[in-house]
Amino acid sequence: MSSQEFVRAGLGQGLGGMVVSAVGYRSQGIPPTLHRGLPSPYLTLIFSLEGPVVGGVTPEQARGPDAARTEIVVGGLHQRPAYIVQPGSEAGVQLAVHPLAARTLLGLPAGALTSDLVTSGADVLGKRAADIRERLCEHQSWEDRFATLGAYLRERAAEGEDGTPVRSEVGEAWAWLARHRGAGTLTGLAEHVSLSRRRLTSVFQAETGLSPKQAARLMRFQHARNTVVRAVAAGRAPDLARVAADCGYFDHSHLVRDFRQYTGVSPTAWLAEECRNIQAGGHLYGEE
Repeated sequence: MSSQEFVRAGLGQGLGGMVVSAVGYRSQGIPPTLHRGLPSPYLTLIFSLEGPVVGGVTPEQARGPDAARTEIVVGGLHQRPAYIVQPGSEAGVQLAVHPLAARTLLGLPAGALTSDLVTSGADVLGKRAADIRERLCEHQSWEDRFATLGAYLRERAAEGEDGTPVRSEVGEAWAWLARHRGAGTLTGLAEHVSLSRRRLTSVFQAETGLSPKQAARLMRFQHARNTVVRAVAAGRAPDLARVAADCGYFDHSHLVRDFRQYTGVSPTAWLAEECRNIQAGGHLYGEE
């Protein structure tokens, strides 16, 4: 008998907006498949409760001997999908982490995570993270797992940053882009934070790994994607032309081009692949 479970929960006080979402997942008896981990404006942190997460930058790598394999995943901000091998049985906790919280929670800027699509979390977070993963595996309830993970992250937050705070202009630039859901102009953003476009791009990319324009496109895509999956979760066929207009795209074809870049396929093809996960609640990752 097959089953899928997705559980969303808060991690308690003390983390502010550093963790955007926390979702526990478990599936059993599901036919093995290849999942597309989509780019988003958030960092990804996964603690697998079973075997390692196996993936790659292409389907061939994900299924081959050179696949990345790690029980704790840290993913930076990227412009292409990651391909994850989903076995018939899996479980874990996935967090969407605000990129400007990387110094506090991960001990390094988000820009340091863009060289590899997937980084071993133990390499970034150290042995303590591996110990926490073992405790998560021992717990029998999602409530206990979230409590343990929340306490661990609050401890890391209390230990402070990596020594170099995020520049205020970068923090305000990210907040401005988020308010506009990626639809603002670079000129307007640069004027808002009182930096030249070139200087803004330089400091923003050093901190996040993306240019302001790339971050804006990701935010716009995230808004469009969330709009589409909410419609599907509610049992409605999404109106892609309306989604494109509401999310700041020039037209329907502009939306399709972004979908192809970030997912590798058209919106219709991606929805066909993800329909089961969406209906089971798997669209909760990084939800607005």
